[in-house]
Amino acid sequence: MSLTSKERQAFKAKAHHLKPVILIGQNGITEGVIKETDGALQAHELIKVQLQGEDRDARLQGAQDLADQLHAELVHHIGKIYILYRKRQD
Repeated sequence: MSLTSKERQAFKAKAHHLKPVILIGQNGITEGVIKETDGALQAHELIKVQLQGEDRDARLQGAQDLADQLHAELVHHIGKIYILYRKRQD
Protein backbone atom coordinates (compact mmCIF):
# COMPACT_ATOMS: atom_id res chain seq x y z
CA MET A 1 0.00 0.00 0.00
CA SER A 2 1.53 3.27 -1.08
CA LEU A 3 0.03 6.65 -0.34
CA THR A 4 -0.29 9.40 -2.92
CA SER A 5 1.07 12.84 -2.16
CA LYS A 6 -2.48 14.16 -1.67
CA GLU A 7 -3.25 11.38 0.82
CA ARG A 8 -0.01 12.08 2.69
CA GLN A 9 -0.85 15.77 2.83
CA ALA A 10 -4.35 15.04 4.16
CA PHE A 11 -3.01 12.65 6.82
CA LYS A 12 -0.35 15.16 7.89
CA ALA A 13 -3.05 17.81 8.35
CA LYS A 14 -5.29 15.39 10.24
CA ALA A 15 -2.42 14.32 12.53
CA HIS A 16 -1.26 17.85 13.29
CA HIS A 17 -3.23 18.15 16.54
CA LEU A 18 -2.46 14.60 17.74
CA LYS A 19 -0.06 13.84 20.58
CA PRO A 20 2.31 10.85 20.39
CA VAL A 21 0.55 7.74 21.73
CA ILE A 22 3.59 5.47 21.55
CA LEU A 23 6.91 6.47 23.12
CA ILE A 24 9.89 4.32 22.19
CA GLY A 25 12.82 4.69 24.58
CA GLN A 26 16.34 3.37 24.79
CA ASN A 27 15.23 -0.28 24.62
CA GLY A 28 14.08 0.30 21.05
CA ILE A 29 11.35 -1.62 19.28
CA THR A 30 10.39 -4.59 21.43
CA GLU A 31 7.53 -7.08 21.13
CA GLY A 32 5.58 -5.00 23.66
CA VAL A 33 6.03 -1.85 21.57
CA ILE A 34 4.88 -3.69 18.44
CA LYS A 35 1.81 -5.03 20.23
CA GLU A 36 0.85 -1.61 21.67
CA THR A 37 1.41 0.11 18.32
CA ASP A 38 -0.72 -2.51 16.58
CA GLY A 39 -3.53 -1.89 19.07
CA ALA A 40 -3.27 1.87 18.66
CA LEU A 41 -3.38 1.60 14.86
CA GLN A 42 -6.39 -0.72 15.08
CA ALA A 43 -8.20 1.78 17.30
CA HIS A 44 -7.20 5.04 15.61
CA GLU A 45 -5.76 4.30 12.13
CA LEU A 46 -3.55 7.41 12.33
CA ILE A 47 -1.08 7.81 15.21
CA LYS A 48 2.07 9.61 16.20
CA VAL A 49 5.07 7.73 17.55
CA GLN A 50 8.02 9.32 19.33
CA LEU A 51 11.42 7.62 19.05
CA GLN A 52 14.30 8.56 21.33
CA GLY A 53 17.92 8.57 20.26
CA GLU A 54 20.44 10.93 18.76
CA ASP A 55 21.09 9.20 15.43
CA ARG A 56 18.56 10.53 12.92
CA ASP A 57 19.12 7.72 10.40
CA ALA A 58 18.69 5.05 13.11
CA ARG A 59 15.40 6.65 14.24
CA LEU A 60 14.11 6.78 10.68
CA GLN A 61 15.12 3.17 10.06
CA GLY A 62 13.46 2.10 13.32
CA ALA A 63 10.22 3.87 12.38
CA GLN A 64 10.29 2.31 8.91
CA ASP A 65 10.94 -1.15 10.39
CA LEU A 66 8.03 -0.69 12.80
CA ALA A 67 5.75 0.39 9.95
CA ASP A 68 6.83 -2.58 7.83
CA GLN A 69 6.22 -5.07 10.64
CA LEU A 70 2.71 -3.69 11.18
CA HIS A 71 1.87 -3.31 7.47
CA ALA A 72 1.46 0.43 8.02
CA GLU A 73 2.60 3.48 6.12
CA LEU A 74 5.13 5.97 7.43
CA VAL A 75 3.32 9.17 6.46
CA HIS A 76 5.75 11.82 7.64
CA HIS A 77 8.37 12.63 10.24
CA ILE A 78 9.70 15.72 11.93
CA GLY A 79 12.53 15.35 14.40
CA LYS A 80 11.71 12.48 16.73
CA ILE A 81 7.99 12.34 15.86
CA TYR A 82 6.73 9.90 13.23
CA ILE A 83 3.21 9.61 11.81
CA LEU A 84 1.95 6.11 11.01
CA TYR A 85 -1.23 5.16 9.17
CA ARG A 86 -2.89 1.82 8.66
CA LYS A 87 -6.44 1.36 7.40
CA ARG A 88 -8.59 -0.20 10.09
CA GLN A 89 -9.32 -3.88 9.58
CA ASP A 90 -12.99 -4.42 10.41
